[in-house]
Amino acid sequence: MERDIPSAMKIRIQEIRKSYRSAQILRGVSMEADEGSMTCILGKNGCGKSTLLSILAGVVRADSGSFLYDPGNTGNGSSIDLFRRRQDASRLIGYVPQSTPLLEELTALDNLRLWYTGGRNVLRQELTDGVLKDLNIDQFLNKEVRTLSGGMKKRLSIGCALAHHPRILLLDEPGAALDLIAKEQIVTWLRSFCEKGGIVLIASHELSEIESCSRAYVLKDGAAVMTDHKVDAAHLAALL
Repeated sequence: MERDIPSAMKIRIQEIRKSYRSAQILRGVSMEADEGSMTCILGKNGCGKSTLLSILAGVVRADSGSFLYDPGNTGNGSSIDLFRRRQDASRLIGYVPQSTPLLEELTALDNLRLWYTGGRNVLRQELTDGVLKDLNIDQFLNKEVRTLSGGMKKRLSIGCALAHHPRILLLDEPGAALDLIAKEQIVTWLRSFCEKGGIVLIASHELSEIESCSRAYVLKDGAAVMTDHKVDAAHLAALL
């Protein structure tokens, strides 16, 4: 008797449209990503990458379209539309916008306490041998955010977004304006997140981030087209 092969988690973004007044930013964007993968969204500045991620995160409402989550081999074979099931979306999705959502006058630890609402023991555990330890956030816990480097702030923002252990992580230009060491630290951690079964969608112009992705889409004229991103910078720029 043949055994059923377990299906993997997957997300499908279907026909997302968004207009602001008379300007149509997204004209039916569709893409998909599988469990354990990092997918890159490429495009020129102003093409709608940030708009798309903010829609997927639930910050902005789409005019139409769906964001389907297939949990894999759960037995019911049904997908969840995360636009309609906001409680599921808030549980499954972590979002790191381009600007850090941190309170500058507070310490890194105080910012974490605002996000990790499960109590001090939960936060302590993550700092000891969990995701916050993996991000090396324990090294600057008692420093005020306004004194932190850009890389520290970005790692702290990621740590905050992971407070509820999401399966899907959305990042908008995480390596922008960071030094090479900080960029590599973030890429290394994102690879680790995917290796544990997570899904990453990342809007980026950084070659190190793009090269780490298993799939890439170019967002142009309001539509997304899957493309070969394993090319040199000149060829990549010509696609945009």
